[in-house]
Amino acid sequence: MLDDLRKAAARQRSARTTRRLVLDCKRLLSADAELGGMALASGLIGRLQDLSDETPQALDGLFDYLAQSLSPDPAAVLRCAQAYADTPTPQTLAALTAAAEPARQELFRRLNRMPGGTAAVLGLRRALLKRLRERPELAVIEADLLHLLSSWFNPGFLQMKRVDWNSPAQLLEQIIRHEAVHTIDGWDDLRRRLQPDRRCFAFFHPQLPAEPLIFVEVALLADMPGAIAPLIDKASLPKGIDNARVAAFYSISNCESGLRGVSLGNFLIKTVAQQLQRELPRLRTFCTLSPIPGFANWLLSEPDLSTLPHLKKGAVAELQNALGLLREACGGDLDALRGAAVHDTLGPGEHAALSALCNAYLLHLSITPAGDPVARFHLDNGARLERLNPRGNMSAPGLRQSFGLMVNYLYDLDKVEASHARFRQGEVVRSRGFSS
Repeated sequence: MLDDLRKAAARQRSARTTRRLVLDCKRLLSADAELGGMALASGLIGRLQDLSDETPQALDGLFDYLAQSLSPDPAAVLRCAQAYADTPTPQTLAALTAAAEPARQELFRRLNRMPGGTAAVLGLRRALLKRLRERPELAVIEADLLHLLSSWFNPGFLQMKRVDWNSPAQLLEQIIRHEAVHTIDGWDDLRRRLQPDRRCFAFFHPQLPAEPLIFVEVALLADMPGAIAPLIDKASLPKGIDNARVAAFYSISNCESGLRGVSLGNFLIKTVAQQLQRELPRLRTFCTLSPIPGFANWLLSEPDLSTLPHLKKGAVAELQNALGLLREACGGDLDALRGAAVHDTLGPGEHAALSALCNAYLLHLSITPAGDPVARFHLDNGARLERLNPRGNMSAPGLRQSFGLMVNYLYDLDKVEASHARFRQGEVVRSRGFSS
């Protein structure tokens, strides 16, 4: 009985909060006076910031309002579309554009103009993304937010800054917390990653000056790396950079989930490469040392190798033989490759078989939506598939994702645009080390 009363009271509080939020939205959209609109926007931002995960029903009600009440009027859009079809003038096109744009886009713009507004809109999108799977009808709001955030977070508006040991402690803590590829094991680990032979760069937005949006970690080396352990060994001694000829991007991490789908990483890598080239003219090679997070799951799913795009008929039989050789070495259970011990028992033939299958996965599946996400990111960014590295990451995550394999992608700054275009046309640009 008491629990029922508490739940009813919570529902009433959520309903009141929703009504207040909706009323604020209506007033903000109807406000003509600039100063009045500023006050209304500030008030709504404050209320949004006060919401928490403990009041999900209030946000559910707000999203219902945004999706249902602030969508375009189909009849008005149809009339304007017919008018433009009959008389295609700038005036009829402007009327059609105005009729087709959802009113919620203007609401988000008015919020974004105010201090704290950008953070509030990002918070709304974070909450929305959590609901999309269960509530696909809210995708109309997601489309508007992604459209607007892609414009507001255009790399031309962002500031790239180097993160070093002298950066504010709050920023360093965020780097530790948000590292998503190779976990940073405390302050000693972070300090090693910020020594002179390492670099860390991040993008910031003027409205969120203390919040890194995305950051990349770079190692300055004499040669292209083939394994991750030496790069992130916190006990290793820093080396001078006079002999460095290679800048290896070994980790890139997003910090703001509200920006999912907004392309920032590709611009960050290219901007960092250009800055390092200016700072250290002796650098000749810009590459990555990247994970292959989808490979193990793909191989364990028993894929039909004959369906790989552009794979020659003779290669299908070779890959099937390689798969059979690996199964035999693992006692019939390929999942054993996720354990470190089995790799010590594999001979050269089995290691070559594993590499051949990964070679085919990267080379032939990357042009499809089912391709490895990291591969598709770098190849679409104009990088070249350069070298496969067996035993590149023998940690538990590396074995679980790719049976220990890692890959280098090469960024030739003079050719990235051409390589990007070729990838969009269905071709993976690769070095001679990758067979077809």
